[in-house]
Amino acid sequence: TLQWKRGGGAGSRGDGCTSCLEVRRRAAAVTVRAAQPKRVEAVAMESAAETAEAEKEVAAEKEVAAAGGGVEDKYGEDRATEELPVTPWAFSVASGYTLLRDPHHNKGLAFTERERDAHYLRGLLPPGVVSQDLQVKKIMHNLRQYKVPLQRYVAMMDLQERNERLFYKLLIDNVEELLPVVYTPTVGEACQKYGSIFRRPQGLYVSLRDKGKVIDVLRNWPERNIQVIVVTDGERILGLGDLGCQGMGIPVGKLSLYTALGGVRPSACLPITIDVGTNNEQLLNDEFYIGLRQRRATGEEYHELMEEFMDAVKQIYGEKVLIQFEDFANHNAFDLLAKYSKSHLVFNDDIQGTASVVLAGLLSSLKVVGGTLAEHTYLFLGAGEAGTGIAELIALEISKQVTGSGFQNVNVAYIVLISMLQVSHAGFD
Repeated sequence: TLQWKRGGGAGSRGDGCTSCLEVRRRAAAVTVRAAQPKRVEAVAMESAAETAEAEKEVAAEKEVAAAGGGVEDKYGEDRATEELPVTPWAFSVASGYTLLRDPHHNKGLAFTERERDAHYLRGLLPPGVVSQDLQVKKIMHNLRQYKVPLQRYVAMMDLQERNERLFYKLLIDNVEELLPVVYTPTVGEACQKYGSIFRRPQGLYVSLRDKGKVIDVLRNWPERNIQVIVVTDGERILGLGDLGCQGMGIPVGKLSLYTALGGVRPSACLPITIDVGTNNEQLLNDEFYIGLRQRRATGEEYHELMEEFMDAVKQIYGEKVLIQFEDFANHNAFDLLAKYSKSHLVFNDDIQGTASVVLAGLLSSLKVVGGTLAEHTYLFLGAGEAGTGIAELIALEISKQVTGSGFQNVNVAYIVLISMLQVSHAGFD
């Protein structure tokens, strides 16, 4: 591994090892060693020519500096901020102060004596070594001192942003107590006040301003091996309505549960918010609102951005990445699911996830009440995403159970009729 450092150190040239001449000489040396035996002579001749040309350029730069009254950059101080060449064989590992600021690898006081020496942490931490279990005990004690659920939520998010391992250890060991904190119902209040409690971005934001360059926005995310994306446009957050850009709390919370309860690597999860504006007047007038201050885009403008986003996701992360639509309004949720179900790996938790849980409950209840699904009557209040999704899945299961070419029970036809009604806030007489 070839390591280049800024400035002149012991045994280095007086003009600094980051000079153009020194860089080219080292690169030429590496090229000669890596070349095939038959090509070494040609490479060496070419490198020699490049070196001679580099020497001429350096000499010319010195003459220009002298003629202009400038001072020669003898120690490379002026070049300290220049970009160093990026080589495919060189990489860096976070250590020292940087490691303590990296939430993915930071262990806080749980770093052992050996790890502190290996990662240059000696002196950056108090001398005491505190196990992760003891840290969990301390944080749970602190969390229980808060009387307001939102304060617990903020404390948990702060922990996730500085020590990811400890966050998930805490959540896994205390899932019953902390599940209502990191997700419903507390996450609803957190989304309403997201602009006020916002500290560090925890996901990716794609807005109308990014139209035409969504793929560049996705490339800004540091992780490439993404397996699950939870995306929302914030139009129907829980039962709270349009919260616009502040709906980011939902994807973040959902993916935290995927890691804690499903074992999905945190680095493989990507929360995304599509910001197309909001129709919430209170947010538009809120000085702390962090999203676009405009009316929500609809129609062609909205679908063009979504199509660009879906294409970019597939191009960057591949066709096997799971895209979960979360808390979209009814009129968009069904359209997006139908449009992209054949070209992408998509899932809508409000329509399909809730339905699977309800169907599982119904199938289990049959063991108690007896009979089959087709022998019972099902009443739905409204035709929202959850109700319609449940009706469709029940109808699908009955159709698999019922033999023959047609339905044998009027209740089944009733279910199918309801499942076809995809109108928000619809009622039945």
